[in-house]
Amino acid sequence: MQYVIFAIVLVVFAALVIKGYSKKLASGCCGGGDAEKKIRVEDKNKAHYPYAATLTVDGMMCPACETRVENTLNVIDGVWAKANSSDGKVEVLMKKPVDEEVFRKAVNELGVYTLMKAEYRDAKQN
Repeated sequence: MQYVIFAIVLVVFAALVIKGYSKKLASGCCGGGDAEKKIRVEDKNKAHYPYAATLTVDGMMCPACETRVENTLNVIDGVWAKANSSDGKVEVLMKKPVDEEVFRKAVNELGVYTLMKAEYRDAKQN
């Protein structure tokens, strides 16, 4: 009898794990149901962004992660960010220099991502 109860508990547990994993596969690694809306920059003229940086961000795993990181950076005045979760990089264009600590605070406050380093360059050196 105890083996039957153990088997039932095991089957229920397995079903819950499979259900949770399938939800994760369907909605991205972040488990969010509705996709987060992208915050787009108004000024898309790259000539207006003389400064650039490549941020290395740990923890980005899917397009939802990319959107979340881009959104938190795009609300910084004069910043245009484009994230790539496959290589863990965020390309940032800036109208004026932005201190690394501003980027670090914004990304790290999201909770699941960590800004590892920022490499600054002249935007014309793309």
